[in-house]
Amino acid sequence: MKTFLVSWFSFNSYIAVFFSISNLVLVSGQCQSDQKQLLLEFKSSFNSTFTSPGKMMKWNQTSDCCSWDGVSCDDGGHVIGLDLSNGIIVGAIDNSSSLFRLQHLQRLNLAFNLFINAFPSGFEKLENLCYLNLSNAGFTGQIPVEISRLTRLVTLDLSVILFQRSLELEMLVQNLTRLRFLYLDGVNISATGSKWCRALSPLTELQVLSMSDCCLSGPMDSSLSKLRSLSVIRLDHNNLSGLVPPFLAEFPNLTSLHLNDNDLSGRLPEEIFQIPTLQALDLSNNKVLEGSIKKFPLNASLQTLRLAHTRIGGQIPESIGNLGQLTRIELAFCNLSGPIPKTVKKLSQLVYLNFCSNSFCGPIPNFSSSRNLTELNLAGNQLNGTIHSTDWSGLSKLVSVDLQTNKLSGTIPPTLFGIPSLQALILSENQFDGSIGDLHGKASLLLRYLDLRSNKLQGQFPVSLFEFHGLEYLSLSSNNFSGLIPMTAFQNLRNLSYLDLSYNRLSIDATTTNISLFSFPTFNILGLGSCNLTEFPDFLKNQTSLNYLDLSKNQIHGGIPNWIWKAKSLSYLNLSQNFLVEFERPLRNMTSTLWFLDLHGNQLHGKIPILPLHAIYLDYSNNNFNSVLPAHVGDFLQSANFFSISNNNFHGSIPRSICNSSALKVLDLSNNSLRGPIPQCLFQMNVSLGVLNLGRNNLSGIISDTFSESCQFQTLHLNQNRLEGKVPKSLANCKMLE
Repeated sequence: MKTFLVSWFSFNSYIAVFFSISNLVLVSGQCQSDQKQLLLEFKSSFNSTFTSPGKMMKWNQTSDCCSWDGVSCDDGGHVIGLDLSNGIIVGAIDNSSSLFRLQHLQRLNLAFNLFINAFPSGFEKLENLCYLNLSNAGFTGQIPVEISRLTRLVTLDLSVILFQRSLELEMLVQNLTRLRFLYLDGVNISATGSKWCRALSPLTELQVLSMSDCCLSGPMDSSLSKLRSLSVIRLDHNNLSGLVPPFLAEFPNLTSLHLNDNDLSGRLPEEIFQIPTLQALDLSNNKVLEGSIKKFPLNASLQTLRLAHTRIGGQIPESIGNLGQLTRIELAFCNLSGPIPKTVKKLSQLVYLNFCSNSFCGPIPNFSSSRNLTELNLAGNQLNGTIHSTDWSGLSKLVSVDLQTNKLSGTIPPTLFGIPSLQALILSENQFDGSIGDLHGKASLLLRYLDLRSNKLQGQFPVSLFEFHGLEYLSLSSNNFSGLIPMTAFQNLRNLSYLDLSYNRLSIDATTTNISLFSFPTFNILGLGSCNLTEFPDFLKNQTSLNYLDLSKNQIHGGIPNWIWKAKSLSYLNLSQNFLVEFERPLRNMTSTLWFLDLHGNQLHGKIPILPLHAIYLDYSNNNFNSVLPAHVGDFLQSANFFSISNNNFHGSIPRSICNSSALKVLDLSNNSLRGPIPQCLFQMNVSLGVLNLGRNNLSGIISDTFSESCQFQTLHLNQNRLEGKVPKSLANCKMLE
């Protein structure tokens, strides 16, 4: 089913056309009786049990039909306009419907209803129609060719037809030379550029062309240049290829150009940015479209500029300050570099700015004059310096600030937390230092998302964070925060689902059992690595929604409790670098959703446990396991990319089943007491396997000369074994070996 497509531009066009084509006069006298009867017959054709009364609810015999909702008449009492849009009318309109006997109709709008039948073929009887809107009306099947006979049409909207076969565009529009507004969004046209462009070329009065998601392909044909009256072009979400035609810049009235989500390539004509009338330009998601922005004209009209996910490169010109009407600019995931011009301070109407994932450098400019700004995203660049140039307290409408993954430094301004509408603050992976301080009564109570991880922040843990009852995401990991935090304090944050306090100088007191299950958060992600835990927190027993748990680098002693496997959604578990010695018995089957398990750096002994069947990463290294490898170990590693049991006391031979692990990229069995021959099939896995470490064992035998020409080995360690024979000549195929 096609997605319902609605545009702001379309809405305004409907309004303009609906009221401008002819004078709309509501007659003061009675409407014609035959007109009333036709309308009442039309109403009665729908089952009121399933139909929202909507605009037809008050239609009755006793009132003037020219005063009915959705009905307009001319001076003679003839119905000339019928607007039943958004009525949620459920039912069918057949070819004999009384609707098609309203011979004076000039405007008909049935958009956004649930007509559950194929397109009726009676529309050609309404020969006076100049406005026809059947968008999202629920009609199915082929668009009737009879519509092409409505030669007075000025506006035609057939957007989103369900289960529709490919439309012959030329046949539909060949007689509609008066068309000024054409909306075919979501209609399957399936035509190349030369075909659909030439079909449209006779429509020289066309002002709005909206054909999003129409399966159009190929380059745009030069015949489209004849449509010089176009003001709105929407050809997004198609398969258009080739160049952006330079002739588009010659259209004197062009206000909106949407070519996003296509396969356009080559260099973008610089003239596109010089169109003085252009208000909206969207070329985003054309991933091989290249070019640069040289200059914006004085007194430019641009309000929306979207070039995200293209190869547009170079620097943003200082003339960006000419875009005084700009409200939205998206340049994310481009190839832009250099400093962000200081002239952005002139963009006083700016509401949304996204420059993420480029190579911008230098300081963040002053945004103090952009008082309507709601979202600021400069993440993933190389910006440096402090963020104090902007008066954050004046940006009272800001909802989201994302400055992550830059080189920003200095302290975080307290006024940034105090923006009353702020919901998301993301400053992670920078070099911010200093403390957070007391935020009591000074920060936004709407804050839901706070990410300060991987900085140089220090001082006491800001306990005033516990006042932000709406918090859903809190990450302070990899900083230098200190202090003792009782786990009970998190009872105030009932909405919290993501918590990561790992790798600070914090101590988490999780020993209390006085935790209310009803008020405690339900975590999906929980990171308490290096938090001085001495035992498994008791509250974890009830965290059945966990899919990520990191308790690494603590001081947890004893066994791994079997209840930890109860979390059926658990996919990531890191218990490494603790003092764990065993798995509690009876060992429950490990959750089938577990794809990451890291137990390295403990004191686990005995047999290796049953392996998670779908795991991708398994690390049992640096323990005291002292058994043989299970004969069918490889059958449990069919999805694994990484498997390490190095630095243990495994003995016996390497099971041949290890070669069933066809997805392995890293296999480390080093520093054990394994003996016997190396399964020769291991060397035949070199197409996928990048790292093979079998060093420091008691392995014997020869190395077979079976390394393929596509060998991907980057690391191969076989040292300190009892291997014999010559170095295989085919090892020379492994050109990536370090």
